[in-house]
Amino acid sequence: MSRWEGDTEKLRNFRGGFYECLDLRADALFELTDAILTASSVPSLPHLSLGPIHRGDWGSIYAALSKGWIDQDLLGELLAGHSPEDNATRGKPRVYAVDLTTWPRCDAESSPERGYYYHPSRYSAGQPIVAGWAYQLIAEIGFARDTWVAPVDVRRLRPVEDDIAV
Repeated sequence: MSRWEGDTEKLRNFRGGFYECLDLRADALFELTDAILTASSVPSLPHLSLGPIHRGDWGSIYAALSKGWIDQDLLGELLAGHSPEDNATRGKPRVYAVDLTTWPRCDAESSPERGYYYHPSRYSAGQPIVAGWAYQLIAEIGFARDTWVAPVDVRRLRPVEDDIAV
């Protein structure tokens, strides 16, 4: 078996495992995920349905988001089981990075649980602070000289939570 055949089999197994994490509206969520991952730009949700990979109509996207359900614990196990391993990392200790990312929601005053967070490039009243949501991401970093990481866990922080403690 060639190296590429092994990679293809790993991808097939990962996609099958991801599908198992989906419950309600599984087909629509699966196609939505493919559309998001393969789209060059996403000006709006209906535009995702125009991509060649998406076989449903634009209504299936909204149905997937409003009624779909993902087993987060099972997805976490799936991601943790697929770490980037190659000849450069085999036998070496695993290295993880923690990142706090802010999703600015400055004009969405009715969005639930918005907080004020540091942002390196957006400012409010001359300060590098924006209203929005914060997400904490844990990713495994490989030893290869590339930009690929393996997300292990992600969690949205509430405004009352301390990011260091979380």
